[in-house]
Amino acid sequence: MKKIFNSIIVAMTLAALLLAACGSASQSSDSTLSVLASTTFLADIAQHVAGDRLNVDSLLPVDADPHAYQTTPADVVKISKSTVLILNGIEYEHFIEPLLENADGERLVITATARLEPHQMEEHAGETESDDEHEHEAGDPHMWLDPNLVVTYVENIRDGLIQADPEGAEIYKANADTYIAQLMGLDAWIKEQVETIPVERRLLVTNHESMGYFAERYGFTIVDTILPSFSSDASASAQEIAEVIEAIRSSGAPAIFLSDVENNALANQIAEETGVQVVTSLRLESLTDGAPAATYIEMMKYNVSELVKALQ
Repeated sequence: MKKIFNSIIVAMTLAALLLAACGSASQSSDSTLSVLASTTFLADIAQHVAGDRLNVDSLLPVDADPHAYQTTPADVVKISKSTVLILNGIEYEHFIEPLLENADGERLVITATARLEPHQMEEHAGETESDDEHEHEAGDPHMWLDPNLVVTYVENIRDGLIQADPEGAEIYKANADTYIAQLMGLDAWIKEQVETIPVERRLLVTNHESMGYFAERYGFTIVDTILPSFSSDASASAQEIAEVIEAIRSSGAPAIFLSDVENNALANQIAEETGVQVVTSLRLESLTDGAPAATYIEMMKYNVSELVKALQ
């Protein structure tokens, strides 16, 4: 009788353990999701939507320039392990196509810029039909430099995460609403800072065509770009450099702005000809590991502070 009783106890214990294990699995079903974003700033935006429920990793490391990024075998492994992949879109991640072709498994791809209409590049003298053909067709991908457009990023990421993990829907909705409110606060802060710059000095000369959305939102004029391209991995002709020099002289633009990952050789050459300042500290493509741009919002505040300092 004692043996029968002990057998019953063992069976009940095993059943309880099995039920506990099943319950634990159902509560953490989202743990099977591996979320990967193409860049550090996208990973930060997505993490704010995911909250504590998911961890979002970045494919590109800090300080990488997506325009000139050289892929590695480790990148294929990262993508193969992902079940959700978040991209900016508009040909920004042109490097990722061969990686996706070689990556195993299936994944949900979220395009952060979905439903947004990109700026198209203006024609430049001396360009041929083959020059940056894909880039011309796709348009300007740098929409994240306008926080109002990032609201759509957040909505697209929210909807994608809900599709991948329906049980977390309420969490993703609440987190997205909170973060959108923070983006609206960032927009108001930027407007206040820009108001401290005299209207006639709200002039931008950049290395490549990256700040169009920012300029449009906050009332800046793009005087010219050194590289007539949406990519920093481009080149400029002698004629185009001469045109930039003339544009700076005629407009009175006080500075040339580059991100810290861009080659500043041409900018320094133009600065010698025009006597303007070269600002090489902007964070346009990547966050920093810690201050001053550890998050997307901190990145935007840092960039605006650098612009204000140079243009006031």
